[in-house]
Amino acid sequence: MYEPTPIFAADLAVPAVIREAPGVFLQGRRIRSLVFSTDLAVICHCNADAVLAVYPFTCQPAITQALVAASQRPVLNGVGGSITHGERCVEVALHSEMQGVAAVVVNTSIPVETVSALTERLNVPVVVTICADDAQAARQIAAGADMVNVAAGAATAAVVEALRARYPELPIIATGGPTEASVAATIAAGADAISWTPPDIRELE
Repeated sequence: MYEPTPIFAADLAVPAVIREAPGVFLQGRRIRSLVFSTDLAVICHCNADAVLAVYPFTCQPAITQALVAASQRPVLNGVGGSITHGERCVEVALHSEMQGVAAVVVNTSIPVETVSALTERLNVPVVVTICADDAQAARQIAAGADMVNVAAGAATAAVVEALRARYPELPIIATGGPTEASVAATIAAGADAISWTPPDIRELE
């Protein structure tokens, strides 16, 4: 089984407990940890297996190109949600796929119809961000989401546990929280991979 090795010095190391996660497979790699960032300096000095690049604006091809070129590991790229949806979201996602992203990510407010259109037209996985175990999440998963990204704050582990019980084969990425104990609890609840938010750049300075 292929196991990725860190490309850069681990000036920013993800919590060691994440190595206990089973992982999801993207671009032939087992992904257990994802750094949640679009900061290239942070990405290039972090030992995460992949990059979760989501930001609250319409996806820009120049940003995607820079992230893919600099990351040297799979990039899961945000392509839509409340601001960008419908055909515009699909166009952005197709462009991102051509630029080499490993998966596209949409946020919790994405219309179900857009999820269906993305899964029909893309070859890379479509990841839906979920904030609650509710009817909307069920509809988005039923529309063809290949993977989910659970970001439910303090309730994340509980949402992961509920989803794992209902969808035993669904790949689940989840935020791990601020401590090793919270990360371990999220993995125990059924998360396959953990997204980690690095310290603020001002803290690092």
